[in-house]
Amino acid sequence: GRRCPHRNFRSCREHGAGAAAGQRRSQRGEETPVSDMTNTSAAWSRRGDERPHTDNLAELDWYHHDLSRHAAEALLLSNGKDGCYLLRKSHDAPNFYALSVRGKDSVKHFQIEWSEGSIKFGFSEFHSVSEFVSHFANQPLIGSETGTLLVLKSPYPRQVEEPSIYESVRVHTAMQTGRTENDLVSKAPSLGTKEGYLTKQGGRVKTWKTRWFILHRNELKYFKDKMSTEPIKTLDLTECTAVQFDYSQEKINCFCLVFPERTYYMCTKTGIEADEWIKLIRWKLSQMKKAAKT
Repeated sequence: GRRCPHRNFRSCREHGAGAAAGQRRSQRGEETPVSDMTNTSAAWSRRGDERPHTDNLAELDWYHHDLSRHAAEALLLSNGKDGCYLLRKSHDAPNFYALSVRGKDSVKHFQIEWSEGSIKFGFSEFHSVSEFVSHFANQPLIGSETGTLLVLKSPYPRQVEEPSIYESVRVHTAMQTGRTENDLVSKAPSLGTKEGYLTKQGGRVKTWKTRWFILHRNELKYFKDKMSTEPIKTLDLTECTAVQFDYSQEKINCFCLVFPERTYYMCTKTGIEADEWIKLIRWKLSQMKKAAKT
């Protein structure tokens, strides 16, 4: 449970398994925490033979059990604030949990592992649920490989007050006739949000500038910087025909989005980050194709 003594975490042989685990998280579309900057040294001390038990997690009012990734994003985006988070069960393995965190306009998901009597999150390891909760009470600052920093400010409770008020039906008539239950198809736009800085090539003038990108539903918006409220442009992904790694530019870690009128070139700091953007946008494109066929 100690921090890596080396400045370069990836070069530390002691943490080779941790880097491999990060690659597996990336393949599942989850963020890999690369920094955890809260000074909670007491949280890393072992308290005898005290071991966590899964029943304790159910007592946390911000543990949402089997809430899906889609539902977590919808919940935090519609009713949460920046820095709001919740804990839920991951569907990858019995000993994995997911921490969903609301950013500015997206939700990022981090993996938490529960194994061999300890809870592992980022660079920290906890040997009881109380240590784990105390860590979050100190509002940790975490950073992912995408370069985004998030302060975990407040947990989103499982139980929220709701009014028992219902609308009265005044009009009720069928707008179409002859349809059956086979014609009733459930539809919803895919969420899969993501945000971060990308270096983008200009259209007319082929210079490279760093912009803040937000991927939400079927739109990819880019802004001058993270603090800007109005996007420079919004790309409609329903018109995108392909997304792939690109090797035609002089920069490394480049990928491109192909549209009928133009091809957009972006690059990232790492190949893992570029791969995350490509996989998520490809997934969205595949979901749109499925929806178009129904």
